[in-house]
Amino acid sequence: MELWFAILSGLLLLFGGLAGYSTSIPPWVSICFFVASCLFGGFYATLDAINDLRIARFQIDFLMIVAAIGAAALGRFGEGALLLFLFSMGHALEHFAMGRAKRAIEALAELTPTTAHRKQHGLTNEVPIEQITIGDVVVIKSNERIPVDGFVVAGESSVNQAPITGESIPVDKTPVSDRQEAARQPDQIAPTHQVFAGTINSNGMLEVQVTRLAADSTLARVVKMVNEANSQKSPSQHFAERFERYFVPVVLAFVCILLLAFLVIDEPFSDSFYRAMAVLIGASPCALAISTPSAVLSGVARGAQRGILIKGGNPLENLGQIKAIIFDKTGTLTEGDPRLTDIIPLNGVSESELIQKVVAVENLSDHPLAKAVVRDGLARLKILDPEKEFASTLKAKDFFSVTGKGIRATIDGKEIEIGKASWFATDEKSITDELARLIDQLRSKGRTTMLVKSDGCFLGLIGMMDTPRAEAAATINRLRSLGVEQMLIASGDSQQVVDAVGRQVGISESRGDLMPGEKVALVNRLKESGPVAMVGDGANDAPALASATVGIAMGAAGSAVALETADVALMSDDLTKLSLAIGLGRKTSQIIKQNLWISLGTVAWLVPACLLGLQIGWAVVFHEGSTIVVVLNALRLLAYKETNT
Repeated sequence: MELWFAILSGLLLLFGGLAGYSTSIPPWVSICFFVASCLFGGFYATLDAINDLRIARFQIDFLMIVAAIGAAALGRFGEGALLLFLFSMGHALEHFAMGRAKRAIEALAELTPTTAHRKQHGLTNEVPIEQITIGDVVVIKSNERIPVDGFVVAGESSVNQAPITGESIPVDKTPVSDRQEAARQPDQIAPTHQVFAGTINSNGMLEVQVTRLAADSTLARVVKMVNEANSQKSPSQHFAERFERYFVPVVLAFVCILLLAFLVIDEPFSDSFYRAMAVLIGASPCALAISTPSAVLSGVARGAQRGILIKGGNPLENLGQIKAIIFDKTGTLTEGDPRLTDIIPLNGVSESELIQKVVAVENLSDHPLAKAVVRDGLARLKILDPEKEFASTLKAKDFFSVTGKGIRATIDGKEIEIGKASWFATDEKSITDELARLIDQLRSKGRTTMLVKSDGCFLGLIGMMDTPRAEAAATINRLRSLGVEQMLIASGDSQQVVDAVGRQVGISESRGDLMPGEKVALVNRLKESGPVAMVGDGANDAPALASATVGIAMGAAGSAVALETADVALMSDDLTKLSLAIGLGRKTSQIIKQNLWISLGTVAWLVPACLLGLQIGWAVVFHEGSTIVVVLNALRLLAYKETNT
């Protein structure tokens, strides 16, 4: 309606102008057209001005209405109509352009189907998505959009996850091996089994067990957080609002002084009044008010399109200022899927016996390393039915974990301890020179080492290795080209392992053997020199993520902890999204600065120009033109690509 009112205002302005040029039409007809044009052009501005005045705020709409009334009071109805027409058209186009960015976000909410094919008792029925509950099984046919978050229990296919994670290549999906375990720990399910609402099934039929209600799906949470992000203001936006809050009253006071110019200089009051109204228009900071919100909204929308959830203008703008990045190692720079590579029995223990004891104890832990040990240990033992074995020869109990150190449990009444060498270093002469040499040997190869001890005697040594991501080195180089000056690794793993990974990905500075609190201290120390980003998995790195200027969670799709903790969440498990996020932040900051210069520069030029005699019509053209320019400049972010500079 605002756009239609603006168009009507323009048509009436045109008719009034044509009537004014005709000698056969009375002058009052032209004035009537101009007045009608003012009514349509000023309708929404008047409503906004009234609402602002009710809370004692003088905003830009109020200034425009005052200027238009002033022009009409001088008998310049045409200029008043031109002012309100261009102002209303500018606002309508501004809202239309901003709507494009909002629609990019709203489109996410429309991705989830309204119905699902629920399978019960061997029969499949189509039901509203609201009736689907956790534990239900839904059937997704070829080329259908997936309606729920869950895991695959039957069928194989590939799924286009671009709407959620931004991945351009479909991801293959296969059934889980243990439905009960998957239902018990849905956040621990491997990506090859997980599916998300809003994604698209490709070429096969899938049966999916639901893990979240429709209102709590990853897509629903992303839409909710993106909408909340739009209401969070960036530092530049706070600056613009503070500037506007003080600047508008100053403008009004200055205009009142200009109204008295006829008392000082020899000119009619009408000339002083006209000049004051022109200055009032030229000094109105419309472009400034919209310059930052339009850029932030476009940046957040573009991030959401590419699988990057940015929680507001503050993190987005801070991304553009980042000079240092701290990386967690496991699952961030590495694949996060360690392998059991070395088994070294000691003191007469056989390899089979060592593996059995280690697997029995580690099976009680939920740690990713423990799961990898169990998986690969069972493979070495060629055990096909682990539950049967755990019930007999591999039974462990009384499990206890020491965060960042190790675990212990009892088998047949004997305590078994598995952990870092530092955990056992407090025992006098517990680690012999020969054992220390073996540990150093493995660490030099980039292995994570763990000692196994029972009743004061070391049973053996095991080594794990987590390989760097294929894209890690290229991402590090890209970040350097974007202006990130300092990058380092902070990990709880040993210093030698962390150094080995650092060498492979191109990071020379690393910190190993860190506890969670020590990571926080490292973040705080680096923050003293400037903005710092922390990149981790959003769970065990939560304290460091919260302490950093910008906390960035990797692979956040499906992870409630990551979505809640981090300022920025990379929805896919793809490290290249990090350079895209930093680049988007850089570009957003650049566009915000451009918009501030354009808006403030226009005001700085228009005020003296109006004082020197610039007509109201031209003042309006330049004023509204600058508003449209900053909005269009901000909308360029909707097309941002990583190759942009």
